[in-house]
Amino acid sequence: MPEPVSPPPLPVTFRPRRGRIVPYGFAVVILIGAVLMALFIAEPFQLADRIAIVLFGCAVAYILHLLGRVRVDADDEGITLVNALRTHRYTWPEVLDVTLMVGDPWPKIDFSDGRTVGAMGIQGSEKARAKQATAELKALIRTRGEAGED
Repeated sequence: MPEPVSPPPLPVTFRPRRGRIVPYGFAVVILIGAVLMALFIAEPFQLADRIAIVLFGCAVAYILHLLGRVRVDADDEGITLVNALRTHRYTWPEVLDVTLMVGDPWPKIDFSDGRTVGAMGIQGSEKARAKQATAELKALIRTRGEAGED
């Protein structure tokens, strides 16, 4: 039987390590590539074309930023799930449980109204780190939420 995990002190933020390095690294490469391409592209391309290339690079970098900013914040009032497109805020009594099944990309958090939301801030691909973060979040839910002990 696994050893029980004590909840971490609040506030705490769970965010992926590789899930931040990869998107931001690619964003830098794409921005540099777009600027270099705009500077050195063949003469038939006009200023508007060059600007469009840089703007496209900025758009791709912004999408990568959305993927790199994911996190789970826990404080005294509740949790905030910052996913790629949406940010969800819940109070502790609304949160029932968190589960991370083997092979899942991120844990799923169950709420009292029947919804389930993925917590992209904990990446299942970071196996041991994800397991530890999920266990700590589960301990917080048990101590702060209304679900209580099993």
